[in-house]
Amino acid sequence: MAALRVAIIGTGFMGRMHAHAWRTAPRFFDLPATPTATLLVGSNAERTALAAAEFGIPESSDDWRSAIARDDIDIVDICTPGHTHAEIALAALAAGKHVLCEKPLANDVAEAEQMAEAAAAATRRGVFSMCGFSYRRTPALALAKQLIDTGRLGEIRHVRAQYLQDWLTSPDAPFTWRLDRERAGSGTLGDIGAHSIDTAQWLTGSTITGVSAMLRTFVTSRPRLDERVGLGGHGSADAPREAVTVDDAAAFTATFADGALGVFEATRMAAGHRNANRIEINGDRGSVAFDFSFMNEVQFHDATLPSHEQGFRRIDATEPEHPYAGAWWPAGHGLGYEHLFTHQAVDFVRAVAEGRTPHPSFEEAAQVQRVLAAVETSAASESRYTPVEGARS
Repeated sequence: MAALRVAIIGTGFMGRMHAHAWRTAPRFFDLPATPTATLLVGSNAERTALAAAEFGIPESSDDWRSAIARDDIDIVDICTPGHTHAEIALAALAAGKHVLCEKPLANDVAEAEQMAEAAAAATRRGVFSMCGFSYRRTPALALAKQLIDTGRLGEIRHVRAQYLQDWLTSPDAPFTWRLDRERAGSGTLGDIGAHSIDTAQWLTGSTITGVSAMLRTFVTSRPRLDERVGLGGHGSADAPREAVTVDDAAAFTATFADGALGVFEATRMAAGHRNANRIEINGDRGSVAFDFSFMNEVQFHDATLPSHEQGFRRIDATEPEHPYAGAWWPAGHGLGYEHLFTHQAVDFVRAVAEGRTPHPSFEEAAQVQRVLAAVETSAASESRYTPVEGARS
């Protein structure tokens, strides 16, 4: 397998990031096949052509269906709003294309399960798929996973997760597609809360079986977008306003199949927190804690040491022995957000070339979708404890 030719569908923040990842992966990692971003697909031909030139992609198109039909495309990389994921992914899998799809997998459980079933059938034909929960590819978090898997924390008792952003703090922050339920599926819950759910289930190796939840929308309308900057942008206070149809904040407790208790919080209105993705796992033999604001380090507490030697210690996860880190810079020279997507591309290419299922699979992503649905159901019924449909207890 000499080459894997990629069609990226989506020209926004994630499209740009994935284009960078496909370009970078074979330059720093020894791969069994070389991925090449061949085609960029967007909704507007002129804007897509400009973006393709900027991203260094030789071709552009405004028709994703024709892109999937091409014989010279091996991978379809979906970086579009959630309401389009199912249609594109199902068509791509049916056409024999490997699929990388951004999170959350879909906008509801029914779509996610349909995608998971199609992915399982495609796997039997040698066609593979993966959902892009990129934080799994942080070296420090991957090290935390190794510590948990080797028993250093013992029996897991507590999971404590926060994902805090502040780009919607101002009531005059403009309306974007992420605030429209039809396109986004949900708000903070699906956008960033999904990351915390996936990370927690992946780290512990245990599924969430039930939740008790609250959702809040603090600003019910926002001005139309004048200028896009980052995830949001600028809007005039006197501009026409659009109705916000998703949540601004989510908070829920959770039970895990292994008996652990979880506490989760997600918001895009925590002033002063640009992108604070935090998680802590406590066991009877120790604890690990991670904060993406300090993404190159993990805090580890070994409760088996004598009491006078105990305490959290910082591990700088930049040594060659640490996950992914050896392909980059000398120890102590940290990585950044973009490296997670390079690692994602690396893992996907290796799995496809070796003929094995990449992770997180569409089924793992569908499990996240089931948790999201249970959170919404609980929040709509006065926080009543709600079992996660199909979860293994």
